[in-house]
Amino acid sequence: MSDASAGASTPPDSGGESDPTTDDGRFGSRSGRELSAWAAVGLLAVLLVGGAAFPDTILGVLAAVITDKDTLAAALRLSVPIAFAALGGIFSEKAGVINIGLEGLLIISAFTAIYVTDVSGNVWVGFGGGVVASTLLALLFAVVTIEFRADQIIAGLAVWLIALGLAPFASQVIYNGPNSPTVATTGSISVPVLSEIPFFGAVFSASPSVYMLFLAVAASWYTFERTAFGRWIRASGENPKALDTAGVSVSQVRYAGVLLSGVLAGMGGSALSLDLGQFTGNGPTMVNGKGFIAIVAYLFGNYNPVGAFLATMLFAGLDAIQTVLQLQGIGLPRQLIRIIPFVVVIIVLALVGRTRLPASAGEHYESGEE
Repeated sequence: MSDASAGASTPPDSGGESDPTTDDGRFGSRSGRELSAWAAVGLLAVLLVGGAAFPDTILGVLAAVITDKDTLAAALRLSVPIAFAALGGIFSEKAGVINIGLEGLLIISAFTAIYVTDVSGNVWVGFGGGVVASTLLALLFAVVTIEFRADQIIAGLAVWLIALGLAPFASQVIYNGPNSPTVATTGSISVPVLSEIPFFGAVFSASPSVYMLFLAVAASWYTFERTAFGRWIRASGENPKALDTAGVSVSQVRYAGVLLSGVLAGMGGSALSLDLGQFTGNGPTMVNGKGFIAIVAYLFGNYNPVGAFLATMLFAGLDAIQTVLQLQGIGLPRQLIRIIPFVVVIIVLALVGRTRLPASAGEHYESGEE
């Protein structure tokens, strides 16, 4: 194991040696990730050069879309709920609790944020209400999986299904329909001068949730890399016995990891609905699989907050591009354009290689003192 905790030993499955095909025995294939990064850079260069040379072709249209400030703005907006949920998933899973109920946490927070905003008339009170609802549902999940040792995958699915049924039902009871009325939105913040910069100016003219996401990514990275709590989280998922031996309660650390997943996913769900000012509960709801995409993002990012954010931006950017391309009339069927993000993600995951779960993720642990 890494220096995740004082006195922690190397995980049993590593045999005391790092896997030569991985970075340090914990993460996925370095060569695969380098290959995917260089492939992405090369493909982007080809698209931009080809688009400049042939502006009236599909390449030209695609290059224009990629370099448009509005595309970056859309990518940032689309990435917010996914990236927040991915950060939450990292805290939970690195602590040793696999939380596939992120989708449910996004759903319940998205609805609650709208309802509390409607009742209170204050968008930030509503935002906080969404975070509280998500955290309470995460607490229920933590009690069931940590205290009562329920199967984490089944419990996570239950969280998703509970939220998927409860939020539209509550909307039906309160608003006589699965979709809520519109409420106040969080608006946007523009930084003078900087917001006028070509392309990158979109970063300085965005909703408050985008800036909160930047802070959350930085704070999460700092927590894991520079604090004792971050080392406890990592040790809880890699070698809980060593953490227990060091005098730190494994169950308390795991509770903290799961509750943080509720807080962060709640921020993502609240931002999703309040940026639009409405909750949509039809079908898979307005969340529409973003919690499951978040799981892919943090696996692709190797449980690193920065890596998860970049993975989220990749998917969100592709999603923004395909939305614009559908309106461009480039001669390709819309159904084919719509699947571009998913096809690219599958290709990238194939190039990246395996990502190893924390050694004790999904396993229950009971201290000898308990």
